[in-house]
Amino acid sequence: MKNLLYVLIVICVFACKNESKPKEIILQTGLDVKSTDIEKYRPQFHFTPKEKWMNDPNGLVYHNGYYHLFYQYYPDSTVWGPMHWGHAKSKDLLHWVHRPVALYPDSLGYIFSGSAVIDKNNTTGFGKDAMIAIYTYHDPIKEKEGNILFQTQGIAYSNDEGETWKKYEHNPVIQNPGIKDFRDPKMFWNDEKSIWQMVLVAKDHVEFYESPNIKNWKKISEFRFEDNPPLGVWECPDLFKLKVEGTHDEKWVLIISHGDGAPNSGSGTRYFVGDYDGTTFTTTQKSSQWIDYGTDNYAGITFNNEPNDKRIFIGWMSNWNYATTTPTEKWRSAMTLPRELSLIKEDESYYLKSNVISGFDNLKSTISKSTITGNFPYNFSYHNLQESMMSFTTEVQEEIHITFSNSKNESFNISYNKSEGLIKLDRSRSGLVDFNEKYVLSSNQTMTIGKLDTLSFKIVLDASSIEIFINNGKFVMTNQIFPTENFTQFEISPKETVKVSNFEIQSINRSI
Repeated sequence: MKNLLYVLIVICVFACKNESKPKEIILQTGLDVKSTDIEKYRPQFHFTPKEKWMNDPNGLVYHNGYYHLFYQYYPDSTVWGPMHWGHAKSKDLLHWVHRPVALYPDSLGYIFSGSAVIDKNNTTGFGKDAMIAIYTYHDPIKEKEGNILFQTQGIAYSNDEGETWKKYEHNPVIQNPGIKDFRDPKMFWNDEKSIWQMVLVAKDHVEFYESPNIKNWKKISEFRFEDNPPLGVWECPDLFKLKVEGTHDEKWVLIISHGDGAPNSGSGTRYFVGDYDGTTFTTTQKSSQWIDYGTDNYAGITFNNEPNDKRIFIGWMSNWNYATTTPTEKWRSAMTLPRELSLIKEDESYYLKSNVISGFDNLKSTISKSTITGNFPYNFSYHNLQESMMSFTTEVQEEIHITFSNSKNESFNISYNKSEGLIKLDRSRSGLVDFNEKYVLSSNQTMTIGKLDTLSFKIVLDASSIEIFINNGKFVMTNQIFPTENFTQFEISPKETVKVSNFEIQSINRSI
């Protein structure tokens, strides 16, 4: 049976050429459904595929007024299969229009993760302002045969803003040098050297390449980091420059994801802050720092060609430990809210902050206190709690406990003990938890923030997620949750030793 299944997959790979046309073009914003038809756990203001399987964001690029989100996609099942690139676009990163599948598997393999750029100077000869994608080919036949060279890099281009694509006739443009895990190219234009450059993962390190035309690449350097213990395969790199807040200094940030080995079990994304001279990346950083200490923010990258010199990040809001078994039916997986990254320096260390993009405020609706019952803001009931954002500041003498719950005694808990300096999350009683043992095992999570007298929180809840931003995004934790009925109760305790100020809760209008 396994051999038959493999033959069928291989047939699909060779049959699904890039030039194949989709049977229909989806011209809708979001899901175009009535509120009574919304599927259980379908996020209301996070991007999800219309149906079937989705994972890593790919090819994030801005062009002519639109943000383009490509993503790993399998259109025939709600579990992982032969990878395509799905496609959606948005004017504001919140209201998305589904577009036809962009890239299909072909004779060179599945279409794994990669990036996209706008070729403003026609360096490729594909046309001025052509949208160029570079991606990893994953050849399942070579992999099954034990041929280590089963991952290579290919390119494709679009002259109609991502609607249709043509693959380069001389693919692959980078052959495999003899490394099993050789993938996920993130390409960018280096203004200082006036050349295309790329960061690419090669098993347990990063390699840097450059090219004058995206067709011919040469390796220029490597970056390694001595992890103890090793974190396994490196994935989904990104490299960009950011100003240090409050200074005129600039530093380079290198992002790396890992399918396993993150602080709270399973998948996660870390970063290094350092210097890049156009050839070599260096850092004085001594240990790993993570973009998100929750369990559900993985494989995130930033948009190329962003018009406002910002770095906008989107991650896959899931975890390989249990991604294929989450309790949804027609679709599986969502993206995080888009987040603007910024860089701060405290003492001699650099930290990457993440904050929800400013445009998110346009989705918020003011809530009258008359619609909230209880001892506002310490504890109250609100029917639309699970489509809301709240923010507040707390002065903490010893500890603080924050609880979201429903009438079935299901709850999600956040706590902080000043003497330990730890934020703790507990989703062990948050609703459906037994769909996967590894989800249960990762229900209790911790994040070290130090012994602080004051904490500021911004918490965003959607149908099946909670995103927690602490102290202006210096500390972030993202979780998937699956309560059997929506959370409607909120409580902060102990009231006697916690002073809450600047409390605000706002309902979030649906963007899909």
